[in-house]
Amino acid sequence: MATMQDVARLAGVSLSTVSYALSGHRTVSAATRERIVSAMEELGYQPNAMARGLASRRSRVLALVYPAAERGLGGTVAEFVSAAAEAAREKGHHLVLWPFRTDQADEVRDLVLQGMADGVLVMEVTLDDPRVTTLRDAGVPFTMIGRTRDVAGLPSVDVDFERTTREAVDHLVGLGHRHLAFVNHSEATAAEGYAPTFRAEEGFAAAVRAHGLEPVVRRVDESPQAGREAAAELLDRSPRPTAVVTMNEIATFGVVAELQQRGIGVPDEMSVLAIVTSPGVADMSNPPLTTMHSPGADLGRLAVATLLSQVAGDPPPAAATLIPCTLEPGRSVGPAPGAPPAPAGAEPHP
Repeated sequence: MATMQDVARLAGVSLSTVSYALSGHRTVSAATRERIVSAMEELGYQPNAMARGLASRRSRVLALVYPAAERGLGGTVAEFVSAAAEAAREKGHHLVLWPFRTDQADEVRDLVLQGMADGVLVMEVTLDDPRVTTLRDAGVPFTMIGRTRDVAGLPSVDVDFERTTREAVDHLVGLGHRHLAFVNHSEATAAEGYAPTFRAEEGFAAAVRAHGLEPVVRRVDESPQAGREAAAELLDRSPRPTAVVTMNEIATFGVVAELQQRGIGVPDEMSVLAIVTSPGVADMSNPPLTTMHSPGADLGRLAVATLLSQVAGDPPPAAATLIPCTLEPGRSVGPAPGAPPAPAGAEPHP
């Protein structure tokens, strides 16, 4: 089956020029368009009827590429999706979910070029993401919710992991904690190059070391049982952590359950601070978790605005836009055991 690359080669143009001719996102001369159409006919390449008319009309659809079958749609992701869908509707567009994996980049590109969407929001971004490379090379408008290793010239909105982890660590150190651990996403996400796994881990380690302390980091599978096992291992350490920062929603519940089963009071003996999550998720725990609330709603609205500006023909922003998480007091963080009383305004005990 002929590909768009085959069309570009036969027509003597770049892949992005073929994309522009199909999508209408940029002007292509009549002569160039004619060569491309002739090449498509000769090769039997089949952009559908909608794609042939894209130069004069839009689908009014934005695609959100998220591997839902693998990750599921948790409460924190739902905040982003709801805000993005509302922002799209306000601008006369519909948001649709495309549950493609990272290795299905060509399918995402081809659907856009066949007129199924005007542009793409890319979630669960990896450091070296083939979806981003494919969409960029094809001239398809897109915006990352996340960041690749190098984001120069790439449209991106993301959590400010460096600031978020620093503020989380500063909060705990201010409450007297000197032994801190981080429960991160799994080794499997690291092997996939999942960017948040690395950015949060690096931010946490740097923040802890800035206080002259030694970080303890664990990569944990996304399951309650894995969280329980991680908590058990941390409790057996010497010195034992007095505070655990988590960025793994499902495993966090296992961490709290293991502490409770062992009779470790939360937060009297061990504080738990969940980052890049939502108050809705926090309320599922007992006690309710203190969180660094993910800016999902703000990121959702901003991502849609950034994407629509490109659909309209504007160049992408020169730099990524980063938004930190905000501290939402719950009842899972308190002063370290034996620490002086918390200063005025600090999070109280339950």
